[in-house]
Amino acid sequence: MFRHRTGANNVEDRIVSVRAQQIIDCKCRPAVEVEIRTEGGAVGRGAAPTGTSVGMHESVVLRDGDPSTYKGLSVHKAVDNAANVIGPALFGMNVFDQRSIDERMIALDGTPDKSRLGGNTIYSVSIAAFRAAAAACSIPLYKHIAGRDICTVPVPCFNVINGGRYDVLTQAFNEFLIVPYGTDSVDFSIEMAVAVFQKLSDILTEYLGHKPQVASSYGYAAPSDDPEVILELMQRAIDRCGYTRRIAFALDCASSEMYDKETCTYLLKGKRVSSDELIAYAKCLTERFNLVFIEDLLDENDWTGYCKAVRELKRTIVLGDDLTVTNLALLRKAHETRAVDGFVLKPNQVGTITEAMDAYRFAEQHGMIAVPSGRSGGVVDDVVMDFSVGLEVPLQKNGAPRSGERIEKLNFLMRANARSPGCRLYDISPLLRF
Repeated sequence: MFRHRTGANNVEDRIVSVRAQQIIDCKCRPAVEVEIRTEGGAVGRGAAPTGTSVGMHESVVLRDGDPSTYKGLSVHKAVDNAANVIGPALFGMNVFDQRSIDERMIALDGTPDKSRLGGNTIYSVSIAAFRAAAAACSIPLYKHIAGRDICTVPVPCFNVINGGRYDVLTQAFNEFLIVPYGTDSVDFSIEMAVAVFQKLSDILTEYLGHKPQVASSYGYAAPSDDPEVILELMQRAIDRCGYTRRIAFALDCASSEMYDKETCTYLLKGKRVSSDELIAYAKCLTERFNLVFIEDLLDENDWTGYCKAVRELKRTIVLGDDLTVTNLALLRKAHETRAVDGFVLKPNQVGTITEAMDAYRFAEQHGMIAVPSGRSGGVVDDVVMDFSVGLEVPLQKNGAPRSGERIEKLNFLMRANARSPGCRLYDISPLLRF
């Protein structure tokens, strides 16, 4: 994995410039962007996305905390750290030695959660170096990751209805997704999803009596606090489009957001329920609806509950996100305790390309599925797309088919597919449990 050019000590591959600046993400929140240049003129640029649902074990997003600018969200400290602390430490390093670059930054930071220099700072530099290496070879980053031409692109998963707290209701589950898998064409997979997303607007209008609200993650705002009602409406849209049995569902519950530590209970349909009750409810959903995976069903520290969920939920894949946060140590624990069937791959959670790749390799070697995902506060040029395509994973979370940075992810898949002879959509049918 990773294509290397000949001459590992080529002077042209040495880092000679590390620049940084503040930009804004798709939600107009400040982000740090880093640009690395090599002696030979190769340039790589990277910016760390941020999430709305953020696990407590994720690397720290360093912000200024000055309420007079961007409501305290500015990242000028992170910019300064990238340019004036990390930059000088990387000068002269070989841009192809990703592990050494990342390990040097980790040592410079010296904290377990990258809180001194900022996980967003370190990750942005890590991406920039990764991209500069691909640029030095004059190939796309995904091809640099694969080390060859790709054969498949992942099935995109679309977050079409967004849960959370609204004025009139609280939908405990965070994301309701469609998975258009019943084709070998990524172009048609995307076309099916777009058609269903647009038809869903009509279905929700019929149900609500008015047009649905656009949620903060660009899907439709949940019309009910009952997950079954929402899945039924989604199925109606699929059926009306003529894609029955070609599109399945998935859930991201983000249950840490609805967990009460004092009572050890979860919110569900306006009531507090135990971990066992939530697992039993999820089991009923899997028996009624075809769910490819359920992500973050339980709190990020409910290891006992996750182990039971894996035993009980036989018709779906149980994924960890806040539980595992793309962290090798947590992923190893999850494997040893059989707490999940796989994990959501979000490299910014752990903070370097190397650590994310180590987590992926461990999962691959131990039969655990990895599902790359963007973050709600994304950028157009998200490196997670190169991970998804270069690693040739089965599935990838794309968000709703609305908003520029999310549409660009879809175009990325179609371009990569078109530029790779014989490439096709990944056949996920052997992974399905329904």
